[in-house]
Amino acid sequence: MADAPPPTSSAAAPDPAEPLSLAEVEALARRAHSGQTDKAGRPYTEHLAAVAAGVRARGGSDEQIAAAWLHDAVEDGALSREWLAGAALGEATKAMVLAVTKRAGEPVEAYTARILATPGALLVKESDLAHNADPARLAVLDAPTRERLTAKYARVRGLLGLR
Repeated sequence: MADAPPPTSSAAAPDPAEPLSLAEVEALARRAHSGQTDKAGRPYTEHLAAVAAGVRARGGSDEQIAAAWLHDAVEDGALSREWLAGAALGEATKAMVLAVTKRAGEPVEAYTARILATPGALLVKESDLAHNADPARLAVLDAPTRERLTAKYARVRGLLGLR
C-alpha cells in the first residue's frame, strides 16, 4: 500500500478489478484514524477493531467486515466521500459505509431507515452499537455523558429493531 494515496486524498484508488484485501482495508483504516481517540481517550482504532471483530463473530461477510473497519471514516472526515467512491472496494461495502455515516442535521429516524434499507448495514451498526454501549467502555465516562450516550444508543437500537 506504499503507493496508495493518503487516506484523505480524492485521487483514484487502486484498480477496482483488484479489490482491497481485508488486511489492506484494516491498514488503511488504521492509518486514516491514527492519532484519533475516543471519548475515553483510547486510540480510536481499538473501536474499529472491536466493531470488525463483532461483525466477524456475528457471521458477517468480508464486505461487512471491510465496512466495519471503515464505518466512521467518512463521518469523521478521515476519508472523503470522493475517495470512497473511487476506492477499490465492492459496491456493497461502499453502500454500507455510506448507510452508517450520519449526516449533519439528519433526523435519527432517517438515519436508521437508511441503515435498514441497505443490505448488510444493520449488522455493521449492531456491532458498532454493541461496542459503543459496552458497560466497561461507558464506565470510564462521566455520569452525564454515560447517561446521554446510553439513552442515545437505546433509541437507535429500538428504531433498528435490535434488542
